[in-house]
Amino acid sequence: MTELLRLSKRMSELGLCSRREADEWIARGWVRVDGKIVSELGSKVFPHQRVSVERQAAAEQSKRVTILINKPVGLVSGQAEDGHQPAIALVKAENRWAECAVNNQFHPTQLISLVAAGRLDIDSVGLLVLTQDGRIAKHLIGQDTSVEKEYLVRVQYTKPGRLPEKDLRLLNHGLSLDGKKLIPAKVRWQNDDQLNFILKEGKKRQIRRMCEMVGLEVLGLKRVRIGKVKLGKLPEGQWRYLQDDEQF
Repeated sequence: MTELLRLSKRMSELGLCSRREADEWIARGWVRVDGKIVSELGSKVFPHQRVSVERQAAAEQSKRVTILINKPVGLVSGQAEDGHQPAIALVKAENRWAECAVNNQFHPTQLISLVAAGRLDIDSVGLLVLTQDGRIAKHLIGQDTSVEKEYLVRVQYTKPGRLPEKDLRLLNHGLSLDGKKLIPAKVRWQNDDQLNFILKEGKKRQIRRMCEMVGLEVLGLKRVRIGKVKLGKLPEGQWRYLQDDEQF
């Protein structure tokens, strides 16, 4: 017999919204199962049942913003910690990039439930995504995500000579962190002192730890792309809205 699923979990699986949003919409009476409104939290459905949402839910979701920041060194991605400011502190009218192409007026309500979809270390710079949209957060940092993240990494070899080719191959595939084999990466030389990393996972300080294992010291790290969205010319310390025609 097919197993029953929590309605909120099923809505998330279908890509309708996040589980937190699903609970909110269910409580407001904005969710239908096989055409009937279901407003009881914790309700369960069979996978074959048709789940739909009312227009109010779609309208509210369309108002949710996603913001791209070029994070400088010294800011943390999420909650403030150890006296360091969070990246969200940059999201104010005066820091909006003058070339932002989205015709959307900034309002402080856009900071409500705006969360980092992925981390970028305090000593790293570059593209950071903050979003109110649970679907985007799930796509970027959900358990099954395979979205590429691209980094430019300035390094210095701590041993005599140059990094051996076999160690470059190890960076691409063969290293383990925290007792688990890393997913294959794409790592190549960008120039004499800079590597280009493309990863499909994001363990804590992953690139720095990978480099350390083959004798490389990281002098600078910049994220330049997440999925199909590039940092481009966005100046450091400034932000812009994700455009309607941009998808990760």
